[in-house]
Amino acid sequence: MRFTIFQESRKGSRRINQDRIAYTYGRDTLLMVVADGMGGHAGGEIAAQICVRLFVERFQQEAKPILRNPLKFLQDTMLRAHAALGSYANQFSMLETPRTTCVAVVVQAGFAHWAHVGDSRFYLFRQGTLIGSTKDHSKVQYLVDQGIIGAHDVAQHPDRNKIFSCLGGLVDPVIDLSKRTPLRNGDVMVLCTDGLWSVLPQHEIAHWLTSQPVLKAAPAMMREAEKRGGPDGDNLSLICVRWGPETLTDEPSTTITETMGLGEFETQIDRTITLTDRKGQQRDLTDDEIERAISEIQSTIQKYRK
Repeated sequence: MRFTIFQESRKGSRRINQDRIAYTYGRDTLLMVVADGMGGHAGGEIAAQICVRLFVERFQQEAKPILRNPLKFLQDTMLRAHAALGSYANQFSMLETPRTTCVAVVVQAGFAHWAHVGDSRFYLFRQGTLIGSTKDHSKVQYLVDQGIIGAHDVAQHPDRNKIFSCLGGLVDPVIDLSKRTPLRNGDVMVLCTDGLWSVLPQHEIAHWLTSQPVLKAAPAMMREAEKRGGPDGDNLSLICVRWGPETLTDEPSTTITETMGLGEFETQIDRTITLTDRKGQQRDLTDDEIERAISEIQSTIQKYRK
């Protein structure tokens, strides 16, 4: 595999960042995952943390050296994350189960496979044209589908944050799975949370990432999105990949995996811990409380990774 990859998460104007993002790859397969903890529910960042880490650990356990069925892996891991969040809430007698959106992508054998729940998005661009994407599980997307509002009204609609499917909810999540989609050199894949797509329209994202090298365009785009978010700006997160050799720069930015050993993985995962307490109060935890929370999260993941 040859690709150029970038990831970044910013808290915007919020006190804490409830987004969690990660990518990991071996010689023959790549996983990317983005989760947006739902701020109106206790422990949104706990939900996102459990979801992302469960994906990474299951991927590294199952990709030997490739996944047998990428779409089944994506669906099964989301269902396991949903169950893990319910288990975590029961274990600690939480009044509400931690909840999160999620979008995840697996690339192997030159094909992309993706799944999502909620309103974290995936875009696949080819020469600046959108050829694949997710459809939000949200009230405003329903209004668009019914012709009540236009697609351009979604980002600023007062009900934009009303999600009807998530991981950790009271009912089983609606998980949408993609078709097996072939990639070409130069294709750009984007995973992002609503803090990004709500302030940068799809055509702008395409222009940013298809007209400049990814490692130059992506951080500049994140800075612009945070600026546009202003004093009410949400957390914003992005993972983007240009597939194949990076042709828009003379700098050696392309990742080449052919020389990696079997069972060897490279991983980039957000390790920032800004956990609220279990009652949903936003206060600074002590070092001991943070260590205990991390241990409890990891213990929950271990139960659902196999």
